[in-house]
Amino acid sequence: MRFMMMVRATKDSEAGVMPADDSLMAAMTKYNEEMAKAGILLEGAGLQPSSKGTRIRFSGGKATIVEWPFAEPRELIAGYWLIQVKSKEEAIDWARRCPAPFGAEKEGEIELRQLLELEDFEPSPAIDDLRRLENELAKKK
Repeated sequence: MRFMMMVRATKDSEAGVMPADDSLMAAMTKYNEEMAKAGILLEGAGLQPSSKGTRIRFSGGKATIVEWPFAEPRELIAGYWLIQVKSKEEAIDWARRCPAPFGAEKEGEIELRQLLELEDFEPSPAIDDLRRLENELAKKK
């Protein structure tokens, strides 16, 4: 099972304020190393503020470009980890072990969401095509 652990943005992260606390960076590095050693870490990264992003909104079959500002910071994502674990309970356990994303003295939130897998869909020619594409991409890695 794959899960995305998403760190919710804050006013500071949206303002581009970088963590100044070396102990927080050291704790995050240790946490990432623990997940890597356990073989569950697939990927992880911090995200630039939404002011450097763009949204593409679809309505009536048309794509519209939406520039910043977007929503409240608490509705945005500041970073993520992609993990592969055996159960939702294991994913929750790893999320609980995370150092406070913005430091112990600041509020922070991680949202945990399971990824849809091709096996979650009913068999169909389109799903078979996606499965073939996924296998081809895996071979290139």
